[in-house]
Amino acid sequence: MSQTSLHHARTIERPSREAMLQRAPSVQRFWTENKELFAKAWSEWDGGRNSGSPALDSSIFDPRLRDTIEAAWIDPTKENKVKELWKEVFPGVYRTQFFNVDQLHTLRAYMDAVGEAEIPLRPPYGIVLNRGGAMLDPRSEGYLAAPTFQAFYQELMNRYMRPVSRLLFPDVVGFDTQTFGFSIQWQENKDTSLRPHSDASAVTLNINLNLPGEDYSGSAVSFIDPATRRIEKLTFEPGTALIHHGSVPHASEPITSGERFNFVLWLYGDHGQLPIEGASVPKIEPSERWSLPDVKNDDFAPF
Repeated sequence: MSQTSLHHARTIERPSREAMLQRAPSVQRFWTENKELFAKAWSEWDGGRNSGSPALDSSIFDPRLRDTIEAAWIDPTKENKVKELWKEVFPGVYRTQFFNVDQLHTLRAYMDAVGEAEIPLRPPYGIVLNRGGAMLDPRSEGYLAAPTFQAFYQELMNRYMRPVSRLLFPDVVGFDTQTFGFSIQWQENKDTSLRPHSDASAVTLNINLNLPGEDYSGSAVSFIDPATRRIEKLTFEPGTALIHHGSVPHASEPITSGERFNFVLWLYGDHGQLPIEGASVPKIEPSERWSLPDVKNDDFAPF
């Protein structure tokens, strides 16, 4: 592949951030007309990285989670070992150590390099002041198309998030065929907060990418119990994750010092279908939870 794709992507005239966040028609044309160019540029950039750079592989996942997940894929009757790792910290909200703290720097270094690649990336709409966010899923225009990252992302969604979601939230089975994701970088004095909302997802997985010692204050995730109206502010340590139904109301509190880095990942059904509250939940065998959906990816993206 010639070097011209990467050079062209880096030098192309791009829309302003304001135009992108306002979803101007010219911005849609920009991403559509340059989709192939940017995919080639990311592939070229990925291939040109130092061959000695640490790999994005399964070593990034927490060892206990990784071992129990791998065991369940081999023998789904062992899935309770996976479930035991997730602690309910608020009604319908579970937390676990998701990434290996000793290897998290590899993922962060990769994402930092992505931010310096100078290839256009589309910011997540609706998170207006998010300075370092990127779309992660191929269904999104202007997404992070680097092959190395996409292989890691697909493993995370297909082999980790989906079966865990089915295990903790049985009603999402059948409403978990499609994936979506974006990254967030909150910065002190630049980003304020994200008001109370629910997600257009069946399940949301929020993973803290901050490194040990990379402290910040504020920016807790507040959850609201619809039944009791109780509000609880939850924080999570480097590499830990929170998972919950997208319908659970939540908000991000203002960050008051430092920076916070996150992946926010969604599952939902074809063309955005979500579970119906109160609908009967069919019983399925463990082997069905630990399987890939036999459904093609659609082109629907929530934003």
